[in-house]
Amino acid sequence: MSEPDAKRVKTNDDAPYELIYWPKIPGRGEFVRLLFEEAGVPYVDSAKTGEEAVPTVLNLMAPDNKGDDSNPPSFACPALKHGDLHLSQTPNILLYLGPKLGLAPTEGNGIYHINQIVLTILDGLSNEVHETHHPVSVSDYYEVQKPEAKRRAKSFIEERLPKFLTYIQRVLDGKASGDGPWLYGGKLTYADLVLFQGMDGTEYAFPKTMKKMRESGKYDGAFKLYDTVKERPNIKNYLASDRRSDYSDGIWRHYPELEEE
Repeated sequence: MSEPDAKRVKTNDDAPYELIYWPKIPGRGEFVRLLFEEAGVPYVDSAKTGEEAVPTVLNLMAPDNKGDDSNPPSFACPALKHGDLHLSQTPNILLYLGPKLGLAPTEGNGIYHINQIVLTILDGLSNEVHETHHPVSVSDYYEVQKPEAKRRAKSFIEERLPKFLTYIQRVLDGKASGDGPWLYGGKLTYADLVLFQGMDGTEYAFPKTMKKMRESGKYDGAFKLYDTVKERPNIKNYLASDRRSDYSDGIWRHYPELEEE
């Protein structure tokens, strides 16, 4: 007979969190790390396990990994282990962790509104940023798709990034944002952390463009929120620690030629 859901949830709540992600790059795993760091919750980060880091990720995605009786296999990382629960897909992990870590409401429809905002941020400041340097094929090197990357980056800089930042500003100007600099409900939620990471990575990839966006004055609320999150004590300490990986060949890459006229 299967274990009752209530008992299983209690078991998971007492279990340690384990994040599985590639070593040496922030990537999508960074969105998850920021929740743990802000909440001050201990977690195991497979990216920091030395020689075991890569094998852990490869095992997660191995063709012979069929999951178990309760958990289907993961397509890719990031993945989260919490007790007997295994989850993958970044927004799915965030949706699970937000209420548990006090970074989203546990009642009402607020969690779905926050998820709605987060999905949009991930589309614009993670997925579309990645596609600026890999517009044709993820498996091919950037160097073999430079002309297409140049064209995609131009569209991102001139059209897509302003459109997403305008949406963020609309959210911040809306009544549901509440008081203060936050995206929803007048208090910090995991959506604010996701926006911080998305903007931070995009600023690394397109520094000239993001400088122009900030100086335009059109998105003051978005940049104020970014600055506010960056100065939160737990986040500030994390950014200065060796737990924060430097940007490299991940989602957010800096190719100066993609900002050239």
